[in-house]
Amino acid sequence: MSHKVPALDPLFDPGSVAVVGASPDSFYAGNLIDNLLNYGFDGALYPVNPNRDEVWDRTCYDSIEDVPETVDLVVVSVPRDYVVDVVRSAGQRGVPAALVVTAGFSEADEHGAELETTLARTAEEVGIHVVGPNCIGLMAARGATLTATCSRKPNPGKIALVSQSGALAFTTFFERAADIDIDFSHIVSTGNEADLTTSDYITYLAAQETVDVICVYVEGLNDPERFMRVADEATRNGTPVLAVKIGQSDIAEEATLSHTGSLTGDDDGWQAAFRQTGVQRVPDIPDLLSRASAHANYDPPKGNNIAIASTSGGLASLLADLADERGLNLPDIDGETERTLLDMEELLTFGEFHNPADIRGYGAEVLPEIADALLADDAYDAYVFAIGLSGVDERAANVAADLEGIVERADDPVFVLWTGRKDPLDQTKIPPYAELRQTIPLYEDPSRCMDAVASMTELVASRERRADRPTRAELVKFCNDFDKNLPQGRVLTWAESENLLSMFDVPVVETHRTSNADEAAAAAEALGFPVVLKLDSPALPHRTDIGAVKVGIDSADAARTAFDDIMDTALSNTDRAAIEGVLVQPMIDGGVEAILGVAPDELFGSLVTVGPGGVLVEALDDSEVLVPPFSTADAKEAIAATALGELLEHRRDGPALSIDALANLLVSVGDLAASAESVSELDLNPVFVTEDGPVVVDALVRTGQ
Repeated sequence: MSHKVPALDPLFDPGSVAVVGASPDSFYAGNLIDNLLNYGFDGALYPVNPNRDEVWDRTCYDSIEDVPETVDLVVVSVPRDYVVDVVRSAGQRGVPAALVVTAGFSEADEHGAELETTLARTAEEVGIHVVGPNCIGLMAARGATLTATCSRKPNPGKIALVSQSGALAFTTFFERAADIDIDFSHIVSTGNEADLTTSDYITYLAAQETVDVICVYVEGLNDPERFMRVADEATRNGTPVLAVKIGQSDIAEEATLSHTGSLTGDDDGWQAAFRQTGVQRVPDIPDLLSRASAHANYDPPKGNNIAIASTSGGLASLLADLADERGLNLPDIDGETERTLLDMEELLTFGEFHNPADIRGYGAEVLPEIADALLADDAYDAYVFAIGLSGVDERAANVAADLEGIVERADDPVFVLWTGRKDPLDQTKIPPYAELRQTIPLYEDPSRCMDAVASMTELVASRERRADRPTRAELVKFCNDFDKNLPQGRVLTWAESENLLSMFDVPVVETHRTSNADEAAAAAEALGFPVVLKLDSPALPHRTDIGAVKVGIDSADAARTAFDDIMDTALSNTDRAAIEGVLVQPMIDGGVEAILGVAPDELFGSLVTVGPGGVLVEALDDSEVLVPPFSTADAKEAIAATALGELLEHRRDGPALSIDALANLLVSVGDLAASAESVSELDLNPVFVTEDGPVVVDALVRTGQ
């Protein structure tokens, strides 16, 4: 199911603009208009300000109703108490879009939050798209620049940026990128997202032919499920999505709450959401720019086999380590390719070539010949040429020209890393490395170069992994509401828990609930010894902690004694009315213990956890998180990412156990979490994975109100 692309052309490429609150004395409105006019806008501009007759050599109108035409876009820069009226008037006039730069809404105080709610409702009522409020603006390099904080005219690129930080969007992302010749197609500061959201912009930008990659700076989202759906669709359809997500620390979370009023959400949840939808998480702004530049300039490689040629042996060794850390393959240089390189006298190499290839400084004189040999070898999917020489001298000019020619004629991505001198003696001239940077991506840091390579190979691998998996929209569509069948606001009894688990095909060990010692003995004999006895009481959910679980019971008399002991313990902790009885279960021997759980999350609703169970939970502290619902393949990846995968495949006391069977069970738990939203906590520990399949032997289920 494709998401409807919002009609945002009037925002990014308006033919006519009205600015309400237009004044040369206003930093935001004044500089926005200056930038709009200075950076090539050739449409109609209508200043609106009842306190002025003329500004920017144009008639100034008293209100939006007085403007002589229905404009494509209204920019709103007035005190917050007047914003709703301006947006309402614009919508009633038929204006399709409004850019609200005014601050003081939900990020400020209770009155601001009320105004923002009214603004959102008004936008929906009058049918107008609203950017913001509390945003710094937007730009389309092939359209209009509508921001007060853009110090130079944008050059058209193929990178789109959606930023929940206004200041970072232009004063950091844009300016830093422009300094190193990286250009954007679009930038939007989303502000408080009263109407249009990050997900709306991703949907729109993914459909634009001028956008090759989407960068997102995320602080928090009100609808993470929709974000996951649109990101999944964009990445499946060939548009990479790279994200910087802040809020990993408590300090960052507090700063975000005060800055935009957004909840950052559990970081493990975000990691899972990105992984499940093919979004690549990036640690910081320079990394985002370096990786995005690669996606904007190169077609995806066919695989992750990389050839590296370096003018420095030390740099070659460093790049080999960096490649290994990122899961990149470095196939040997052999056969005809190796013979061709060995025949080059300039390389001063004897015996054999390795990958990375140390071509020495002399190799810079024959870069085209080296490249011809490597590019002709089908063993490689991408190439890195590492130049550890000065980037500012006369020799650098020849090297730069050679590298530009190599990149242009290569069918596969060729990454250029230049680590030598960058500061020329003559500051009035552009040095050769900087001229080269204007035409191709050029990396100065080895780690960021290899991160960019890995980002492109991961794009291909992720797309291939997810090709046969159901889309996010398809997964969600099959989840139904089961909450009406559940008691609310308490821990469920064993019978209630077992009934819920059975609805989702979660296998539970055969269990008998008993109310006296003789019933317990009879149940034990029927099941066969040894057995386990455990308390069933919603008032005492953590029965192991109070000694209300007895294991290894091997006779009827022992069962009676265990029953009495459990009841005595329970009655010393709660009333008789709160006790359902004592459960009798067969004692499972062998297998691998796992833990499967569901925990509440303020942003994603709930998160599912899987990892080694039993005593290994605290010993290993090793688990993976998933955002429900998810596919069987997602579940298998999560299991394999923990020690549980190794425990199942390489069991000491028997043959390997099925990861597939446990993955199917994990999917069922995910479906439960997505369907039964009132389940606030679910703890299946342990789940025994045996040769006959996984089986739940203990369950704690708690519901919310």
